[in-house]
Amino acid sequence: MTFRNGLESLLRPEDSVLVLIDHQPYQLANVNSHEPQMVVNNATALTKAAKAFGVPTVLTSVIAERGGLLFPQITDVFPEQEVIDRTFINTWEDQKVVDAVKATGRKQLIIAGLWTEICVAMPAIQALGEGWDVTVVTDASGAVSVEAHEVAIQRMIAAGGNMMTWLAVAAEWQRDWARTEHAAELSDILKHHAGGSGIAFLWEQQLLNTPVPGNAG
Repeated sequence: MTFRNGLESLLRPEDSVLVLIDHQPYQLANVNSHEPQMVVNNATALTKAAKAFGVPTVLTSVIAERGGLLFPQITDVFPEQEVIDRTFINTWEDQKVVDAVKATGRKQLIIAGLWTEICVAMPAIQALGEGWDVTVVTDASGAVSVEAHEVAIQRMIAAGGNMMTWLAVAAEWQRDWARTEHAAELSDILKHHAGGSGIAFLWEQQLLNTPVPGNAG
């Protein structure tokens, strides 16, 4: 096994390309590995982070006329972008998707989707076999059961895949708080999507902006 370690193994926004797969109503209806609303929240946060950091994002669905359109929380982030609709279950067998990814010139392929055990595992394993550096965002994905999700993760790790959560991806893209270019956008994403951490950030801002009473001390 080739270990993924060292500074160069960390995600960089300038080398990343994101593929979001089948975040559709039909698939969400049978997600049981996570609370469904959490998957929507995390996929939306990941999408917003990609936009904030200028990471090219490919949106794809499978037979949308029957399975439903991608969640509006995702498509609203990229309102002008075409969603590539497929018949292939394995996204990486659809040449339009592969061509869109290759056109970016990026090598760090980041994938999230529904379901983990099928629509995420298939393209991840194939792309790994073709030499791509693949990261799967596990909490922006979901499966029909906890077992299905965990077994899929094991398969992808065995194939050489890198597993991360959306917040870890965003932090790795930011890397240094001295990089102020996207810090405000990231903070806004955390505020709306990072649960307790986002609320704590708002509280911190409140405290910092609260005048100290004149008789304090």
